[in-house]
Amino acid sequence: MKKQSPTEALNERIRLLQMKKDRELIVLKEQAHLAYESLRPINLIKNMFHEVASTPDLKNGIVSNVIGLATGFLSRKVLIGGSHNPIKRIVGALLQFGIANVVSKHADTIKAAGENIFKRILKPRNGVNHEFRENGNDAAD
Repeated sequence: MKKQSPTEALNERIRLLQMKKDRELIVLKEQAHLAYESLRPINLIKNMFHEVASTPDLKNGIVSNVIGLATGFLSRKVLIGGSHNPIKRIVGALLQFGIANVVSKHADTIKAAGENIFKRILKPRNGVNHEFRENGNDAAD
């Protein structure tokens, strides 16, 4: 191996440092672009929405409120209908608000009660077997 002169060693070292500077400049530009993109208003709003939507407590609250609003709306439509009477419309709006408020506050209790009702409806009564026999006849008492 040939021994390098101090000038050649210095030139080699300068070349290596220049390559390192070029690589770091590319990385710095990429990081600046990422920072710029993350600070754009639309991306800030998107990130905030994703953070809020990923919170489990908030998800449950949103679902409860949506269920409450839907229940209130349906109650108003069923009880008041499409009436043009202003008093009925005011009563319907108050009814919708009240039912939506109650349902959204007690969504877990209502859900549990609904599950119990469905279990009772689907549960066989008095030992009656609802399965079919091999011959195709219903199983009797």
